[in-house]
Amino acid sequence: MRMLLTVELPHEPFNAAVRDGSAGAKIRNILETCKPEAVYFTENDGRRGATLVIDVDNASQVPSFAEPWFLYFNADCKFRIAMTPEDLQQAGLEQLGKKWG
Repeated sequence: MRMLLTVELPHEPFNAAVRDGSAGAKIRNILETCKPEAVYFTENDGRRGATLVIDVDNASQVPSFAEPWFLYFNADCKFRIAMTPEDLQQAGLEQLGKKWG
């Protein structure tokens, strides 16, 4: 299942990793391990952040995506399901509307 993983990186310990030169290697290690479909680095509420598009086959995989960010950077991680237009077409909205509308 395609999901959006939003990562919020607190200033510390990320600043320390930038200062000691390890930030890039840590991020590269995480990305090589989790193999996101896409990743975008951005600002989240005044903090460094990233949004990754990942494929999660079952819930037991969630820790493998989150723990590296937690352990390296004390980050906050949020997971949201992401649907393509094709996914939405298969959702059966017409039947749901008849049943619940």
